[in-house]
Amino acid sequence: MKNEVVLLAFGQHLRQLREARGWSQQALADVADVSKPTIYRIETARYSVTLDVLVSLAQALEIPLAELVSFAGLVAEAGR
Repeated sequence: MKNEVVLLAFGQHLRQLREARGWSQQALADVADVSKPTIYRIETARYSVTLDVLVSLAQALEIPLAELVSFAGLVAEAGR
């Protein structure tokens, strides 16, 4: 069973990271070598991201994987 609150929080976190760089979903998808629909599905909590996609996103955003998955504060917000 998917934890919707976590998926929502991660999607929000990814969107914030992407927008902080001024990137569109397509730009992130291109750099991370994933499809634009994948980025959309992650950001809208319609997709439970896999480890290989997480690694690709972290590399594309040039951040450590740990930073990409550090969104605990957003989990509380998403659960409200």
